[in-house]
Amino acid sequence: MSVHLSRCMELLTYLHDSELVARFQRRCGLFLVESAAGPRYEVRNWPLHFLFLLSASLGHEIFYITCLPNIHWSVDPFLCRRLLNTWALVMYVGQVMKDLLKLPRPFSPPVVKLETRVDAEYGLPSTHAMAATAISFTLLLSATSRIQFQFEVGLTIAVTLPTLVSLSRLYTGMHSVLDVICGILISAVLLGGTYPYWETMDHFQLNSPISPIVVLVLFYFLCYIYPELDHYSTTRADTTTILGTCAGASAGYWVNQQLGQTFEPEGMLPVPLPTLTASALALGTGRFLVGAVILLATRQIAKTVSLHVLYSWYKVPKSDNNARRRKEIEVPSKFATYASVGLVNSILANRIFLFLGLL
Repeated sequence: MSVHLSRCMELLTYLHDSELVARFQRRCGLFLVESAAGPRYEVRNWPLHFLFLLSASLGHEIFYITCLPNIHWSVDPFLCRRLLNTWALVMYVGQVMKDLLKLPRPFSPPVVKLETRVDAEYGLPSTHAMAATAISFTLLLSATSRIQFQFEVGLTIAVTLPTLVSLSRLYTGMHSVLDVICGILISAVLLGGTYPYWETMDHFQLNSPISPIVVLVLFYFLCYIYPELDHYSTTRADTTTILGTCAGASAGYWVNQQLGQTFEPEGMLPVPLPTLTASALALGTGRFLVGAVILLATRQIAKTVSLHVLYSWYKVPKSDNNARRRKEIEVPSKFATYASVGLVNSILANRIFLFLGLL
């Protein structure tokens, strides 16, 4: 028994080793170069470099915040709702695990660090790998009953996207192999454990009179009790952004259900994939541009108002930008801002599109 445990620990240590990440980077043409001015890096395989940088961007919160509304506007709000639920679950579990386990990211040297914003965060698990895996397979599993498509093609995309995102986390030096593997496995467990209850959750979310209150209060509570660290990290702010967006959108979907206008596809399901004509492309582009303006304006207004109210409540000088990092200001401000974005996206955006002739 002790021999097996020892071998298991050796394997975990090996998978978490920074040198393993550095070897992967060198195999892909990325090398650390020591100089008098400090560490630099040299790229010897530019196609792979751009591929992995693009793949890394697919795992950032900003990608999902811009991508998921377009699924609501142009494909099916049902799918957007399912994806938001999954996104909130996996990101909260992943972010909390990071700050409880406190395992470091790969060290530089020997690793090349291509990102700096989240370097103060802990490493295990990789939430990029978690989100990419969970969202890809949630979309695949949910879309089969809503849209006609070739399942093999969908499965190939669902495998390819998280694979590229996971490899990009190694290439950018942000995660160890262990971080990535654990992220994928945790997402698989969460999806497998919750999948039998997706329909029940849908019914509660759309029809229960207490659904908006439960979601808003629960998500805000989860953000406020987020684990405290001995240094400032962006994990709490990012988590609050995600949960606020999902809570606001969830309340909005409930409102749409009560109003009897859900903007979901009509007719016999699954519906055919919409034909990509010049007219459809123009309308989709119009929805994207108008929707982006609406959401950015909502974000700016809600952020300004919430910070003004909180600074006044806690008697903080407006010039004190560091006050935004205090939990009693950061959490309610972020939550209110992005809950407003989620509400506007789910309730108002499509109605504005109808008024402008974009739907």
